[in-house]
Amino acid sequence: MAHVLSQVQRSHQKVEHYLRADDIAIDATVGNGHDTCFLAQQVGDNGYVYGFDIQQTALDICYERLIKNNLQSRVGLFNSCHSAMDKMTFQSSMRAIMFNLGYLPGGDKNISTDTSSTMKALQASLRLISSGGIISIVAYPGHPAGADETTAIKQWAQSLSTKLYQVSVEAPLNTQK
Repeated sequence: MAHVLSQVQRSHQKVEHYLRADDIAIDATVGNGHDTCFLAQQVGDNGYVYGFDIQQTALDICYERLIKNNLQSRVGLFNSCHSAMDKMTFQSSMRAIMFNLGYLPGGDKNISTDTSSTMKALQASLRLISSGGIISIVAYPGHPAGADETTAIKQWAQSLSTKLYQVSVEAPLNTQK
């Protein structure tokens, strides 16, 4: 029997090849905290993860997940839009930045990422990512604002210089989050 990986599992597989102990990473869209915990496990005791979400509920869920896994000391959570990461001062560049766009699973589907803030966050990511780092984006064209957001992300990714960046766009397994 074949095993099919979800988009999130595929992104984790890719990111784990780039991240090492002691690295610094960003979870640009914390949500329920799955990516945040994944990143915190990857960076080890001396690494650090910065997490952003506009919903305090998401941060609370994530923090509970971090405590359950004894990872809270490796993570700083910010009740802020992912586009605000550009205004922060970090001690060094990021080895990985993960985006899992859309809305909070189990939450209000009317509150979701939007094209404008996501594009600002992606531009900021280019300035924050270290040489040899990875930016992982999981987008969901099936939610109300997701189709436009996904199209803008694809256009942005295709516009990046192939001399500076290696871009891989994979087709979604489904269109529902």
